[in-house]
Amino acid sequence: MRKNVTALVLTTAMAVSLAACGGGGGQTDTAGTPAADTATEAPAAGGDQQAEAPAADGSGLVYWSMWEATEPQGQAIQAAVDQFTADTGISVDLQFKGRTGIREGLQPALDAGTNIDLFDEDIDRVNTTWGQYLMDLEELAKAADYEATANAGLIAACRKVGGGTLKSIPYQPNVFAFFYNQAIFDEAGITAVPTTWAELDAACAKIKEAGYTPITCDDAYITCMFGYHMSRLVGEPKTEEIVKGGQWDDPAVTATAEAYADFASKGYFSDTIASNVWPAGQNQELAMGTAAMYLNGSWLPNEVKDMAGDDFVWGCFSYPTVEGGTDGVDAANYGAQVLAINKDSQNAENAFKLICYITQGEFDKMLSEMSIGIPADSNNTEWPALISCVKPVMDSMNTRYPWAAGAEANADMTPIIKENFLNLCGGSIDAQGFVDALKKAGN
Repeated sequence: MRKNVTALVLTTAMAVSLAACGGGGGQTDTAGTPAADTATEAPAAGGDQQAEAPAADGSGLVYWSMWEATEPQGQAIQAAVDQFTADTGISVDLQFKGRTGIREGLQPALDAGTNIDLFDEDIDRVNTTWGQYLMDLEELAKAADYEATANAGLIAACRKVGGGTLKSIPYQPNVFAFFYNQAIFDEAGITAVPTTWAELDAACAKIKEAGYTPITCDDAYITCMFGYHMSRLVGEPKTEEIVKGGQWDDPAVTATAEAYADFASKGYFSDTIASNVWPAGQNQELAMGTAAMYLNGSWLPNEVKDMAGDDFVWGCFSYPTVEGGTDGVDAANYGAQVLAINKDSQNAENAFKLICYITQGEFDKMLSEMSIGIPADSNNTEWPALISCVKPVMDSMNTRYPWAAGAEANADMTPIIKENFLNLCGGSIDAQGFVDALKKAGN
């Protein structure tokens, strides 16, 4: 029966033309990514056409999801829910709220005592913004031996953001790193990915000599470049401290600015980087084969697959180390969407059983295939071919950065950092000009 459900959903997914959404506009939705800032989808009607009323005996579940019913993620989750009900007899009122609907509606609903057993969203938003509503899942996970096949790094990340306790279960993982065009690397004679800033410098020189733009970026992701370099130098906690406290005289700020000013002077950045508005860099340069590298999330290949074409071969490597720095290539912004159970739920055991259906085995594999995403179940070792290059990077992660590696820790300064780092990469200001602009804005 399950094979029939899978085939039906996959066929339906291929027949529907889906708009890009989620983190960075793609299959994930990490806090701080463009989708979080620019999402325009209206709250879904709540999936009423698909919902089943909870059972009269109180055993039924109410599940609010961040996805739309027409998205591949929503379709895979619906299939998991349908099979769960068929196997267990437990009804599920699955309500697809969309990003706007769940971000604006979940907390008021929980405060009002609305019957919601479980919900999903980004790892940081669930554990931080809605942390007070979460049930401790340690005993449920232990009883189900859940961690036997879970991604250990993601479970550790969930515990960390949950204050040391497991309060959410990850699914559809993602990682932020440099993505590149393998054909350009081959033509330029680059045989190994850069692991140090000096190696990245050398690779950029070869790419430029071969007639391509080494690195592109845009207004949506430029703060990540600043944050990553700072965090490689002094660690993410110190980067946050600098950004929050306006410590723009810190040597790490100048060192970061000088490193990027040096690359700008060598012509390593796109000629239009200072004016690139997302998704110009990824659509018009990377996907079109004129730019080689772009610091972005593992959702990127899926976002541009139609423009890049079937013969585009992706590569991926972690942001390089810097001389005298603190963090290595095993540190990055990685995470997932997560499922959590309302602390007031009267059906926690059934809710956790449903979580297992969604995040393990067949339906985790289905979700990965349909959304071209990373599987959460470690037994699902076959990744979609388009993102197979991401696996070694994801598997190497040990230190988790928040979004933009601390660069956006001060919301008032984010637009200032964004504007001036774009100008720095574009060559219209030098390193000292960048530092001076931050100091002036912070006064």
